[in-house]
Amino acid sequence: MTRDAPIRVLLADDQTLVRAGFRALLERADDIVVVGEAADGAEAVALAREHRPDVVLMDVRMPGTDGLAATRTLLSDERLAATRVVVLTTFDADEYVFGALHAGASGFLLKDLAPDDLRRAVRTVVAGDALLAPSVTRRLISAFVGRSGPAGGTPPVPPERLAALTVREREVVALVAEGLSNQDIADRLGMRPMTAKTHVNRAMAKLGARDRAHLVVIAYQSGLAGVPRAE
Repeated sequence: MTRDAPIRVLLADDQTLVRAGFRALLERADDIVVVGEAADGAEAVALAREHRPDVVLMDVRMPGTDGLAATRTLLSDERLAATRVVVLTTFDADEYVFGALHAGASGFLLKDLAPDDLRRAVRTVVAGDALLAPSVTRRLISAFVGRSGPAGGTPPVPPERLAALTVREREVVALVAEGLSNQDIADRLGMRPMTAKTHVNRAMAKLGARDRAHLVVIAYQSGLAGVPRAE
């Protein structure tokens, strides 16, 4: 189903040229409009409250209020419940990105992604999916959970919630943690994409995951990532 209005995007990055480049790339699409630009986290929060964007593309390392603090503030504001935050990184800021996922970001993007991928990413987040590329997800989240355990203040999932998962749901959660899409999961397990989506949604509901990115964090924290495949 198509949207009646264009996707509203807010850019937050301390480099003017980066913001200008992203704006130019995004606004080549008829269904995306940039509603504001912020040079730091505090300005990003203020502009988000003013414009209520669908998506905030948030740089991590900015002067003053950084992207991590701004993400926490944005996603704790009930007035911005419909806004999704996507963290931008050059991959040397892994620890900050992991913290952003704990804070509720819907995923992260590398700054060197292709123009078409940037526009596709914005549409993906608005559609309710997370941006968790398999290669980045495995290197990033497994490294930090393995090194330091649960981080960022996210409380562990109660054992009774984990016990409520079926074997198939556990398997699907593990594949989500690898960064696989519903289509990828369906191909891997020999099922229809809608069936894979149903398993993902049921697992999210049972575990109390707010979105797919949060489900990945839970999977690594609770040991669901890498569980054996069902027969």
